[in-house]
Amino acid sequence: MNNLGKRIKARREELGLTQQEIAEKVGIKQQSYQAIESGETKKPRNLYELSIALKCDLAWLLSGKEKEINNVEMIKIISHQVPLISYVQAGIWREICEIKDSTGFDYVMTSLELSEKAFALEIKGDSMEPEFKEGDIIIVDPIVKPMPGEFVVAINGDAEATFKKYREIGYDNFERMQFELVPLNPDYTTLSSLKQDIKLIGTMVEHRIFRRKR
Repeated sequence: MNNLGKRIKARREELGLTQQEIAEKVGIKQQSYQAIESGETKKPRNLYELSIALKCDLAWLLSGKEKEINNVEMIKIISHQVPLISYVQAGIWREICEIKDSTGFDYVMTSLELSEKAFALEIKGDSMEPEFKEGDIIIVDPIVKPMPGEFVVAINGDAEATFKKYREIGYDNFERMQFELVPLNPDYTTLSSLKQDIKLIGTMVEHRIFRRKR
């Protein structure tokens, strides 16, 4: 067991929680958490979520050193679980989000104040490179109305959702705002609500980039 694993285990036992309970708070399987605690996983990508689940400082989790605090009141971190869903599930999210607590999703932790309909997606493909790489995680809130230049998840009649940049192109004769969904990779085609039946699902409110090997 490495020092990180020892600190994680000691803090979990201090809180009186089981490995399964922490794993559920982080949004991973119990076996994955056990590998972190035992030191088998030396560089876990869930350190932020672990610090929230264990109610401890991230710097202490990494180094074991406490920050010096003089006349400073500790801030309580409020965390929320957001279900990590597939692109197919995102396409029908409005129909299934009401029963999300009983469908066995993995979860992502966030400190953002979001609606109960918020969800997370793992980026697939290269249509949004170079800013968004495959494997990145985005958090989306269907309640947030997109502004021009923001990123959205939408569906255009297919079974799967798509993730693109939102660009307004003006009102139509019925005073409805028309828009385009623009890929950042020029090899892909821009979608237009004037030509396709596109429904916006939600607006990206957080983007998580994980360490990549060069």
